[in-house]
Amino acid sequence: MKKIISILVIIQFLSACSKQYDQIIDFSSKAEIKDIPLNEERNLYFGDLHVHTKYSFDAYLLGTTVTPDMSYRFAKGETISNGVRDMTLEEPLDFYAVTDHAILLGMASLWADPTSNIGKHPKAKPFHNLNRPENLIPESAFDRFLLFNTIRGSDGGFPSERGSILDLIRAFFAQNFIFASAAYDHEEHLSAWRKIMEAAEEHNDPGKFTTFNAYEWTVRSQEPESGSYHRNVIFKSSKAPKRPFSSFDSINPEELWNWMDGLRSNGLDSLAIPHNPNGSNGQVFKKYKFDGSPIDQDYSDQRMRNEPIVEITQIKGTSETHPRLSPQDKWADFEIVNSRKGKRTSYSEPDGSYVRQGLQRGLALEHEERGNPFKIGFIGSTDTHNGAYIFQESDSAGTAAILTSPMIRGSIPIPEELLTDEVKNLDMTEEEDQGFYSGSEVISNSVGGLAAVWAKANTRDSIFEALSNKETYATSGTRIRLRFFAGDNLLNLNLNDDELITKVYESGVAMGGDLILPKTKKPSFVVWAQKDKNGAPLQRIQIIKGYYSEEDRETKEQLIDVICADGLKPDPVSKLCASNNASVNLDTCEFSQDKGASELKTSWVDEEYDPNIETFYYLRVLENPTCRWSTWDAVKNNYAPREGIDKIIQERAWSSPIWVSSN
Repeated sequence: MKKIISILVIIQFLSACSKQYDQIIDFSSKAEIKDIPLNEERNLYFGDLHVHTKYSFDAYLLGTTVTPDMSYRFAKGETISNGVRDMTLEEPLDFYAVTDHAILLGMASLWADPTSNIGKHPKAKPFHNLNRPENLIPESAFDRFLLFNTIRGSDGGFPSERGSILDLIRAFFAQNFIFASAAYDHEEHLSAWRKIMEAAEEHNDPGKFTTFNAYEWTVRSQEPESGSYHRNVIFKSSKAPKRPFSSFDSINPEELWNWMDGLRSNGLDSLAIPHNPNGSNGQVFKKYKFDGSPIDQDYSDQRMRNEPIVEITQIKGTSETHPRLSPQDKWADFEIVNSRKGKRTSYSEPDGSYVRQGLQRGLALEHEERGNPFKIGFIGSTDTHNGAYIFQESDSAGTAAILTSPMIRGSIPIPEELLTDEVKNLDMTEEEDQGFYSGSEVISNSVGGLAAVWAKANTRDSIFEALSNKETYATSGTRIRLRFFAGDNLLNLNLNDDELITKVYESGVAMGGDLILPKTKKPSFVVWAQKDKNGAPLQRIQIIKGYYSEEDRETKEQLIDVICADGLKPDPVSKLCASNNASVNLDTCEFSQDKGASELKTSWVDEEYDPNIETFYYLRVLENPTCRWSTWDAVKNNYAPREGIDKIIQERAWSSPIWVSSN
C-alpha cells in the first residue's frame, strides 16, 4: 500500500509540472509607489524590450557572462564589462526588459560546469569551462560557432540526448518533451527564471526607470523550411507565471495567445511582440492560420488583443519593407538581411515577411470581412546577446562578448597568424582582395534599434498602456523625437502654439490611432521631428500611404515627402524632394554639418484621399548619411571598407500608423 501511495505521489508531482506555466507568481519585493503625476500630453521614453543575458543558451555559448542585474544597471547608466570590453551608454534608457529564451533557459552554464549533474554527461564535455576568462578572446570565436551549430542543427545536438527512464516518465506526465532531455534540469530552469524576475523587480523604479518581467518565445517551423517567428512576451505587472510557456509547450502562436488569454482572465495582462519577420520566410504575415485554414474575425481579434505591435528593426535587420515588395521606394534597401533567422544559409522569402506588406494585407482581409490581424504599431529594439548594447555606429560592441572584435564581425581581415587551414576551410570565412574575412552572417547585422513610447508617466502601467495603444515608434538606434497626429481640420492649427499638443489631442488622434471622418472630409496631419542631439541633421520626413483598391482588387502604396530640409520642395509628379547633397568622407567618417535641419515640422492634407477606401499612413524620418559601423571599424583599423557592404547609412525613425476611414 505504501508503495502505491509513493507512486501516486510521484505521478502527482510529475503531472503538476505541466501546469506550471499557468501558475501565477507575484515577484514584487517593494511597496507600490502611487500618485506619480500623469502628463496628458505624454512624455517621450526610450527603451529596449529585447535583451539576452547569460541565461540564454546562445548568448552564453558566444561568451556572454552578463547577468540580468548587470544588464539593468547598464541600462540605467552604469559601466559594465562583458569580459572582453567595458560598455557604457551615451545616455541612460528609460525602460528595459531582459527577454532571455524560455527554451533551455539557464542550461548552458550547467553544461559548462563539469561538477554539475548535467555537466558530467559525456556530451557536455565540449562545453566545459567554456567561458573561463582566458577563453573570452576573439580567437575562440570559430570553435564557438561550430559548437553552437551542434545545438541548432537538425538533430538538436546535446539537448536532444535522451535522459533516464524517470526523465521519460516525467516528460510523459508533464506533456513536455524537455523533461526527457539529458541536457535539462528543471529546478535550475525555474531558478534562472526567478532570478530574471527578481532582477526586474529590484530595478523597477516607478517614475524614473521601468522594467518588465519578460522572456522570448523562440520558435521556428519544421525542417527543412525553418522559418522563425519568435515573440517577446512582456508582462504588465510584477506577476509572472511560475515558468514561461516555451516552444516545447507549443510552436503554434495561436496556442501562445490562448495561454496569454488565460493568464489575462486570471488578472495577468501581457502582450507579445513578433520580431525579425524579415527572417521568418513569410511566416509572420501569412494569410492563413497555423493549421492552414483561412483567417477569420475571431483569429484577427485574438491576434490584435495579444500582438498590437511589432519589432520593425533590430540587430538582425530591418523589417519595414523589401526592394522586391516596394520597387518604387528608393529607401527600401535599408539594413536588409535576406537569410532566415537561425538558418543563415537559406533565403527568406520576402512575401509575408515585411511590415508594410502586412499592413496592406490586413486592409485586404478586413475588406473581405475577416478582420484585420495586422493592425500593428512599431517599436525597435536590439536583440543583443551581450546583456547590453551601445547604439552608436562609431562604437559598436557587437552582439555578444566574442563578437566585440572587428575581425570576428567581418569588418576587417583575419590576421595571418590566425589563418590556419582549418579556419580557411570553414564555410564562415571568405577570401577577398584585402585578405580572409569572417563570413557575411555577422557583418550584415545592424547596430540595433530603439523603442520609443509616448506615455503619461515612466511606470509599467503607463508604458504598457502606450504599447497596447500603439502610441509608439521605432528608430534605427538614433534618438530622433517624433510626433504624428491626424484629424479632419489640423491645417488651421498654429504649429508654433505653446498649446499645440493639447489641441491636436483634443481634435485628432495620435500615432497608433483610428481616425473616422465624415465622407465630405479629407484627413490632415501634423508631423514633427527633432534630431538626436548627438546624431546627424534631419534630411526629410516622408509619409507612407497604403490602401486596398477594390477596383483593382489589390493593395497599393505611395511614398510622399511632406517636408524636406534646406528649403527643398517635393516634385509635383514624384512627390519627392531632390537630394540635399549631404556627404560623408569615407576616409575619416566626417559628415556634412551644413546640410539638413535640427527640426522639421509641418501640416499636410491628403487631397487624393478616397473616402470609400480605408487607408493607413505612417511616417519615416531620415537623417543625413553617415558612416555605417562596419566602415567605422575599417577606418579605425586603417583598412578600406569591405567591398559589397553598404559603406554609409541613413539612420531613421518610423512612426506607428494611423488608420483612416469614412462613415
